[in-house]
Amino acid sequence: MILKSGVGAYANMFVFLIVGAYFGSNCPQSFSQNTAVREPVSSPQAIQSPAIIYRRPIIDVHLHTDPPISAMGVPNPVTGSKPAATPTELRDSVIEQCKRYNIVRGVLNGYPGTLKSWVDKDPKRFISAPMILEQDKHPVIDVATLRQELREGRAGALGEIISQYVGLEPNDPALEPYWALAEELGVPTMIHTGTSFPGTPYFGYPAFRLRLGNPLLLEDVLVKHPKLRLWIAHGGEPWTEETFALMAEYPQIYMDVSTINWIGGPAGRPAFHAFLKQAIDRGLETRIMFGSDQMGWPDAIGLAIAGVDSAPFLTSDQKHDIFYGNATTFFLLRDQD
Repeated sequence: MILKSGVGAYANMFVFLIVGAYFGSNCPQSFSQNTAVREPVSSPQAIQSPAIIYRRPIIDVHLHTDPPISAMGVPNPVTGSKPAATPTELRDSVIEQCKRYNIVRGVLNGYPGTLKSWVDKDPKRFISAPMILEQDKHPVIDVATLRQELREGRAGALGEIISQYVGLEPNDPALEPYWALAEELGVPTMIHTGTSFPGTPYFGYPAFRLRLGNPLLLEDVLVKHPKLRLWIAHGGEPWTEETFALMAEYPQIYMDVSTINWIGGPAGRPAFHAFLKQAIDRGLETRIMFGSDQMGWPDAIGLAIAGVDSAPFLTSDQKHDIFYGNATTFFLLRDQD
């Protein structure tokens, strides 16, 4: 696969770090399977505790209560740390990281059982964001149920729509009722864009297709639903120019920089910083939000924060916007700073 220069180097780093851990694992299907975790084939970078200067409040718009199948049982590709072994361990470890790094709000992407467990444990911190797709094209939550969850305040966002993983284009008729609902209720909505683990179609998501991660595929949805409050995950990488063009044309769109801010480790930061600087130079700095996408690795949260915090060109105000301010605007949250 030929990737673009600049932040495309992040994608190459992504492949290098993930592929050894990914194919060296047994890839268990659920938390309940007590499958031994093999050590990653590639050598993880030695990272203990990332040096972070930023100390003001943070909003993480991309947390998961349920790791993707393709990441279960796999060590963190950057640190080599073992993933959380149970849903409870993942929840408690993430809450610990949130307290450590002053993450005052977190958007939880997940499914009913685990979502409730996390929100019940820390209701003032977490915003529940149910995910409508899981293993195939059939939504796991019907529109009527989702409407009730949103109207009664048990959910505050529509969680990551993983249409790419199940072989759907964003404008597929199966998704139209959910886009319409989100627009009607003014609900913040996230969709996965970009790429994923090497070999994803062979392990857990046979309908996954790389081409479906191109953010330009969202255009029909945006035209039909002009009031949709949408944010795209992972900065659309490696479709950098497409992402910037889409955001320039449709100023209601925000993006998060989850995964791309940590998956390359310290060696990958120059590529991520180049992406971030280019986005800011394009006038997008008020629409970039921090996210970690920690999956099964709580220590990824600190890495993600360090990825943004270490950008030498960011002013203190720009850091504050990315870590906190832009999300308060997008989610209509009360300022806690």
